[in-house]
Order: sequence, then structure tokens, then C-alpha cells
Amino acid sequence: MKKLALAAALTLAASAAVAGGLAEPVMEPAVVEAQTASSGGILVPLLLLVVVAAVAAN
Repeated sequence: MKKLALAAALTLAASAAVAGGLAEPVMEPAVVEAQTASSGGILVPLLLLVVVAAVAAN
């Protein structure tokens, strides 16, 4: 019985020694997408409409 208790104690001690300590977590850098201007797609047709209206007014 003593051998079994000694084996169990050594097993627990060995597993605690091998487990290591706390390590800092490795954080991945956040990926940020570049946002395009939302008015860029509507700006050219709007300017074209203004030019056509100016030509039609003359």
C-alpha cells in the first residue's frame, strides 16, 4: 500500500513539474480594411448631371 501511495505522489509531483507555468497569450494583430469614400461612386454622375443642366439652360 505504501508503494502505491508513493507512486501516486511521485506521479502527481512529476506531472506538476512538467506542466510549466503560465505563458502570455499570443495575440494576432487586428486586420483593418481601408474604407473607400461612399460618395465617390455618385460624385461623377452628379457632376455630369449638373453640366448637362447648365448646357440645357443656355
